[in-house]
Amino acid sequence: MMRPMKLAGSQLMFGKGCLEHLKTLKGKKAFIVTGGSSMQKSGILRAVTDLLGEAGIDCKHFSGVEPDPYFSTVIKGANAMKEFEPDIIVGLGGGSAMDAAKAMWIYYEHPELTSLEEIAAPNPFPKLRQKAILVCIPSTAGTASEVSRSIVITQDETHIKFGIGNMEMMPDIAICDPQVTVSMPPKITAETGMDAMTHAVEALVSARANYLSDILARAAIKDIVKYLPLAYKEGINLDYREMMLNASMTAGLAFTNVSLGIVHSIAHTLGSVFSISHGLADAILLPKIMAFNSRNKSAKAVYDSVANEMGAGDLVRVIKELNQTIGIPEYIGELIPDEAAYRSKLEMMADMALKDGCTKTNPIIPTLDEMKHLFIEGYGSKTMTEEKKA
Repeated sequence: MMRPMKLAGSQLMFGKGCLEHLKTLKGKKAFIVTGGSSMQKSGILRAVTDLLGEAGIDCKHFSGVEPDPYFSTVIKGANAMKEFEPDIIVGLGGGSAMDAAKAMWIYYEHPELTSLEEIAAPNPFPKLRQKAILVCIPSTAGTASEVSRSIVITQDETHIKFGIGNMEMMPDIAICDPQVTVSMPPKITAETGMDAMTHAVEALVSARANYLSDILARAAIKDIVKYLPLAYKEGINLDYREMMLNASMTAGLAFTNVSLGIVHSIAHTLGSVFSISHGLADAILLPKIMAFNSRNKSAKAVYDSVANEMGAGDLVRVIKELNQTIGIPEYIGELIPDEAAYRSKLEMMADMALKDGCTKTNPIIPTLDEMKHLFIEGYGSKTMTEEKKA
């Protein structure tokens, strides 16, 4: 039996100018969470605080969320929330800022909780919305955290990333205004765009895929193939930014309901062990994992049907050509030149990836040996590949 689906929170806003929706919100205090300084420099933070001010809402700003947010940052933010006592929490920025805002929300509402393990399965997930609602405003077109039930938070001591998902964390209000994404540089546009593509492709062949997730994933794939190169080349074009933000959101609606696959399992692991950018790892790995998954007849048939709808012969080739167009490297080895260090961690990384929550919904569950081979193939080492064959 399929799992119940949830398509976003109570309000989903998208399109040019929808940031204005903020001035219709009801509340007294808003706690705004951002990453670096891009939202300040672009003027978006000021626009957000001004719009909330029009609604009579007092604002406090928390900045400095890392690209891979640490649990200590989450607790620091939650403590600041306890002092300010907001009834609205705003995650403004990329996936890390929105994930951090979600996590801070949990520990603000439940001060008795002190660790990540307490909210991870199989422990019961705490009820939220006793003190505040969550609003998410993405500045990138990729993570879809604004419409997802998931967070990824890094443990300070071990640097292991905890991926935690529960529908309680679905933001109450998602505001997807393309103007917020215009400041993204081409490299970030490419990497986050391919994160969105990976969400769509993995949802498409997930073991939990269904009629509705299939419609959403197919639409997202087609739009990303068309509009990501355009947004990459002409980032100031609001029409291209809007289509990418919509495609990212649509892919997010698909994957948050049917989960992902081993592209994300391996990317999570590479992020934990070698601090590889998540979207970049996704982009490099995606065509290689699609080739592996094509051993499954059902997955291959789905890939082929999407390619046929696009007038292309092979979806894997479409993804490879898209990567080339937007400057994505072909192999992980181009990011980690120390092959000996990579090789020494193969067994550990393969084991971590197998235990990742995304692995169980991949169309093929690899063995430990197969997972090691995928790490080798992703790295692009002729030496390791030849040793593996021998």
